[in-house]
Amino acid sequence: MENNKQAGFTLVEIILSLGLTALLLGLLSSGVYIVADDWNRNSDVLDKSLDQSLAVLQIDRALQGAFPHSYTNFETLGREIYFHGEDDYISFVSVVSPQRSPGLTVWEMYSVADEGVYLSLVPAFSDDPTERLSESEPILVLENYRAEFSYLYQDLNENKLWIDEWLGEEELSLPLAVYVHFVPERDFQDVNEELEIVARIKNNQHRSIRPTTNTGF
Repeated sequence: MENNKQAGFTLVEIILSLGLTALLLGLLSSGVYIVADDWNRNSDVLDKSLDQSLAVLQIDRALQGAFPHSYTNFETLGREIYFHGEDDYISFVSVVSPQRSPGLTVWEMYSVADEGVYLSLVPAFSDDPTERLSESEPILVLENYRAEFSYLYQDLNENKLWIDEWLGEEELSLPLAVYVHFVPERDFQDVNEELEIVARIKNNQHRSIRPTTNTGF
């Protein structure tokens, strides 16, 4: 007569099996954490890159839609064109508005050292918007960047030159184009790329106000 014995696991084997399973689960969870952390880091970089791209695209569209907005200077009683451009500052009126309701909007952009590029937006009425801009709350649109601006000018010989200043109140017109160079701050040059805009201004002259003849360039 045969002796039927069922082979089973010993207590030692069960303990070893549970120990190996716990070790494998620990290694697996560590690997998942590392992958997830790396994914989150990459996602943050991608989100930041997309935010920068959207900001640059909006600024580009606004510059292309720059408008020769005029207002009355009550000191001289003359009509002036609103556009103030320096090598590190620009303020202009555009038909492009980031708000839901369309309308002429004043865009102001400048840099603050060790912070980034700031943007202010206020509605453009029939007056000089300088006071409204000073009371507005600026938005940090490009962190750890500085902005440099140049303006395309055409002289009497039809030579086109880039200059570092454009005052609408003197020129009584807008530049032909605006070049914007966003340069990363020194400590962030390894992680931030240089960004550029070359925006051609389509509507650079007012219908009734004639631009001045500038022979200084």
